[in-house]
Amino acid sequence: MFQKVLIANRGEIAVRIIQACRDLGIISVAVYSEADREALHAQIADEAVCIGPARAADSYLNMDNIISAALASGCQAIHPGFGFLSENPDFAERITQAGLAFIGPTAATIRLMGDKSEAKRNAIAAGVPVALGTDGPLRDFDEAISAAERIGYPVMLKAASGGGGKGIRVAESVKDLKDAYDSAAAEAIANFGDGRLYMEKYIHNPRHIEVQILGDNYGNVVHLFERECSVQRRHQKLIEECPSAFVTPELREKMTSAAVALAKRVGYRSAGTIEFLVDNDRNFYFCEMNTRIQVEHPVTEQVTGVDLVCEQLRIAAGEPISFKQEDLVMRGHAIECRINAENPDEDFRPCPGKIQALHMPGGPGVRIDSAIYQGYTISPYYDSMIAKLIVHAPTRKEAIQKMRWALSEFIVEGIDTNIDFQLRLIKNKDFEAGTYDNAFLTRWLEAEKKK
Repeated sequence: MFQKVLIANRGEIAVRIIQACRDLGIISVAVYSEADREALHAQIADEAVCIGPARAADSYLNMDNIISAALASGCQAIHPGFGFLSENPDFAERITQAGLAFIGPTAATIRLMGDKSEAKRNAIAAGVPVALGTDGPLRDFDEAISAAERIGYPVMLKAASGGGGKGIRVAESVKDLKDAYDSAAAEAIANFGDGRLYMEKYIHNPRHIEVQILGDNYGNVVHLFERECSVQRRHQKLIEECPSAFVTPELREKMTSAAVALAKRVGYRSAGTIEFLVDNDRNFYFCEMNTRIQVEHPVTEQVTGVDLVCEQLRIAAGEPISFKQEDLVMRGHAIECRINAENPDEDFRPCPGKIQALHMPGGPGVRIDSAIYQGYTISPYYDSMIAKLIVHAPTRKEAIQKMRWALSEFIVEGIDTNIDFQLRLIKNKDFEAGTYDNAFLTRWLEAEKKK
């Protein structure tokens, strides 16, 4: 096992990785920007190194400074967390070239599955269902017109090197296509430096279901069942569940088998997530693969009892997965609400500022992953997510009830948050019935505006 690991991230995921390092007896090294000097992850790590100014491009995205910090502090490995450089193959490659271990898949695998077109080709080769679409990136807008006519409207344009809901647009007809193409390409360039797009048939009001997998260096791949991630706003997830109320045992078997087949085909190592869109008839289609730990990983941990971050660390250190597929069972139901520093009444405007008072809920079956504390100032430079509230109970009905009172007890003063908004969502009859889909939140917001 590693003696010392550097965490190339910030916020709650950095805190989460530090905790996993402690469990395994690993010395943790945090990195922080000048704006994060008082951040919790920088305070609780065994060691902390400043890597640059507040702007992410000068600090958390600065490969040279991060790798230099790891080497100078005597680390053997770097954990990228999620976001920032976590799915950057060049970063993974440079880490290994520096003689360090990258806690994640190989650079080659990240490149393979990070390119949406290549990922789709591998899914087809692994026998995984895919939606009708282009075989590779579109060359130009003229090809987009021809492809849309062949596929049939509505169509979805997606960034070839995208993720996190960026670079995605839907065109309902030919008159929408030009705007959709231009805006998707522009957003893709801004976020990934790559404006290539590919196109696929748009599935109306699907469910977004993902399968958590783990792979090691010895060809072992296991799945840890599914997560329901259909409560989304602008392709950004707000609430996640494990298991899905929509997935039948038969569908679960098909989806998890497909996910394992794809992971084995690409020789996947570490934690990863294979995402599917599922229509009303429970036909599922490969969407993408995230080659990192996910924001929503806690719901899987609560239901399976597996510490996914510890497994990542063990796998990167050369150990096999610590359990077999037949050892896993789902126990109960878990729900996660993402708590953001934002104002839902003002189009979800980010609301940085100082936390004047704070009370976090607790008790049996309540977990909070966060890096905030009373007196901490939320920075305007980074993502607005400040906490993840996770509950676990024997049944979905009990988990919903537990989430209701946990949200009611979550108090943050000094900044605006989406806590009350999440509470209203959890109380929604469609959410309670488990009948929601990807368009649920959009419909609900539009109905709220009319009241």
